[in-house]
Amino acid sequence: MLSTPVGRVRAAGLVEGVSALLLFFVAMPLKYASPLESATAVLGKQVVFYVGAIHGGLFILYAIITFVAWGKGAITFKLVACAAIASIVPFGPFVIDRVLKRHEEQGKPAEPEKAW
Repeated sequence: MLSTPVGRVRAAGLVEGVSALLLFFVAMPLKYASPLESATAVLGKQVVFYVGAIHGGLFILYAIITFVAWGKGAITFKLVACAAIASIVPFGPFVIDRVLKRHEEQGKPAEPEKAW
């Protein structure tokens, strides 16, 4: 998977997607579903800070890897746009991975709507 530019985009997207799910479904509930001054809420604030920082770094890395793949001509601008939109929607990176996988298997630019 990491041997091609599209494979690197897919791998980065999956890691970024997992970090987003950890942030949304583990860290944030720890912070906001607990009474304000409880030990769980205090722990939740710390967890949100660290998981959020890691997720932010992974998000930037995903964007860089995607733009590098586009610069090398491995993916089309339309796929870059789809990846950008997918990266801000929960579960989006897992959905766009299917499109990128088909694109990688074909070895040529594929239109996103034809891959669905």
